[in-house]
Amino acid sequence: MTSSPAAPQILLKTRGPVLELWLNRPEQRNAMTAQMVQEILSCFEAIRGDRTVRVVVMRGAGGTFCAGADLKALARASQAEGTADALRANNRQFAQMLETVNAAPQAVVAAVEGYAMGGGFGLACVSDITLARSDAIFAMTEVTRGVVPAAISPFVVRRIGLTAARRFAVSGARLDGTQARDCGLAHQCAPDAVALDQAVTEAINAILKCAPNAVAATKGLMLRAAGPTPLAELLDEAASSFAAAVLGPEGREGTRAFVEKRAPSWVVEAK
Repeated sequence: MTSSPAAPQILLKTRGPVLELWLNRPEQRNAMTAQMVQEILSCFEAIRGDRTVRVVVMRGAGGTFCAGADLKALARASQAEGTADALRANNRQFAQMLETVNAAPQAVVAAVEGYAMGGGFGLACVSDITLARSDAIFAMTEVTRGVVPAAISPFVVRRIGLTAARRFAVSGARLDGTQARDCGLAHQCAPDAVALDQAVTEAINAILKCAPNAVAATKGLMLRAAGPTPLAELLDEAASSFAAAVLGPEGREGTRAFVEKRAPSWVVEAK
């Protein structure tokens, strides 16, 4: 398994028609940076027309899938002046990455262990097949930090429906792998790492029984049937709301609290 000089935050491994894409910031629980987002986007753009790549398997190095955005970087950005345009552009690029993964002509499998928070939750939602360890933790944690789950929200709603999406979005509630499967976010649960690897192998073998061009055409057809709202328009709006939230008082307080390892000021216990 190797990383190219241009892509040090992801690792790529090719096994015949299967491309493994490993998020590779294990010391940060694979929290996403703008660089990682660009590398994932570039990878999927590079293979878009390549039918020799039949399956993409996304995983996280170090035993966790993805802990979401790098909140330390967000905290620094929220304290800087004149960063709204940059935040909007970065979030829109993240949305473009999700949209590109979502629309990939290849079958995309996510193997989730450890955390799938925020952006990791979003990646799970844009994968064709999401496999999870039963002790994995999924959550839309943005609102607990005063931030809007802007880019991922349209994909979450389309994945699990408005009712379930609203519950998780407004509460930051945590789901284990079994609960993620039960609400339709994940498709299958595995009790341990060995079983998860076996589930990945079985999914790959099933996909490889299908014609690659038929898979690509079928995915395109289903995505067009998913809803009338132009996704690009929705994501532009989402990026603006994200930038406003990060620069607002809740975003500043939430990201600062994370860095200072304390609860944000709005955290209270119900009586």
